[in-house]
Amino acid sequence: MKAKLIDDSRVIMSDVMMPQHANPAGNVHGGEIMKFMDTAAGVVARRHARTNVVTARVDELRFLYPTHVGDVVTCYGQLTFVGKSSMEIAVKVTVEDLSKSEQAKTALTALFTIISLDESGNPQPVPPLEIRTEEERRLFEEGNRRYLAYKQQKNNHN
Repeated sequence: MKAKLIDDSRVIMSDVMMPQHANPAGNVHGGEIMKFMDTAAGVVARRHARTNVVTARVDELRFLYPTHVGDVVTCYGQLTFVGKSSMEIAVKVTVEDLSKSEQAKTALTALFTIISLDESGNPQPVPPLEIRTEEERRLFEEGNRRYLAYKQQKNNHN
């Protein structure tokens, strides 16, 4: 299987938060943004694997800045690590209030683990990553450490 670049699957998605995304006070529900993040991570995974995919885990979800009705929310997703059938995708969300001339602020970050599935719903291998920069190598090694720690933890509970 031919290796792919991180840039081949990277995604940027934006949406305007509307009243149906929020509570009566205009604060956007965290679950709405988490769903948007999951969609962005799924696009990255499908671009890489070109298969059906499923979210297996979300780690290090951090809410850093509030989001309100009318704000533009942008998700940035990219692969950080690829295992045999699993892919780790880092997703960062920024929020921008278009009524102000301020830069967008980081609102949320998370790491999604997504599994590639065959037609029967079983895990299937994905292409490896071709690492090109020191930053990509650092992110891959960090993702590999998380992957190995999760596998070890899983084995300890069985």
